Amino acid sequence: MTSRLLSTVPKFKPLKLLRKWLDSIEINNPKFARFLCKLIPSQCPFERDITFFGHVLFHIPPMCKLNPLYNELINLRFRALCYLADVCGELI
Repeated sequence: MTSRLLSTVPKFKPLKLLRKWLDSIEINNPKFARFLCKLIPSQCPFERDITFFGHVLFHIPPMCKLNPLYNELINLRFRALCYLADVCGELI
């Protein structure tokens, strides 16, 4: 009985609204598009190789995939780049 009751209760997803908001942002201003391209890095800034005298001691993997909004942010940056290239004719 309780398992049936729990399955009917909607699951709380706190990031769902933020994901929808990021996906719904429209880019229609070149200044805003350039700002987004500068703000959101093209690759993970945390990935590093720790070297000592030319030998790699260990590798720090990219932690961006741990970010729950990673795909939405990369998508937003891509849309900004496409806007600058297609609409504004800028070479990026």
